[in-house]
Amino acid sequence: MATDTALHLIRPYGFILSDRNLKRAGLDYWEKLRLSEYKNYDDFLVNHPEIDENAPDHPKLWYATTKAERTYADVSYGPDDFIMFGKETAGIPEEILVGHKASCIRIPMCSDERSLNLSNAAAVILYEALRQNSFPQLEKKGRLHHMEWESRS
Repeated sequence: MATDTALHLIRPYGFILSDRNLKRAGLDYWEKLRLSEYKNYDDFLVNHPEIDENAPDHPKLWYATTKAERTYADVSYGPDDFIMFGKETAGIPEEILVGHKASCIRIPMCSDERSLNLSNAAAVILYEALRQNSFPQLEKKGRLHHMEWESRS
């Protein structure tokens, strides 16, 4: 919500969307969420025909996976690109990954660790994509709540 990023959820989920804990975690943000749901991966692709990993002027779909060779910092993100994350327990199915090697990205980590948790991984990659696009529509200057910054010459 802090980045005004749309959330696209593809079934089957690794959680229950109506679960009270999930709703509670969203606090008062749920009403502001731009959420789209899809019955499966093919349904997502049909609903986003603009995605083309080979055309430089089209949005791309990046696959975040521990199986990738390139890191999330090795690629250039467009302003309308999508980033896919899999279930925290299993990742994106290999049946999907196998045809998209050039679009697979990973977060470097110690070799004896399996993966980061999903929210941390999403934050790391999303903020890199936003940084590359100059943080569009996001406030870039901080301000104090009760006082003013001292001006120093």
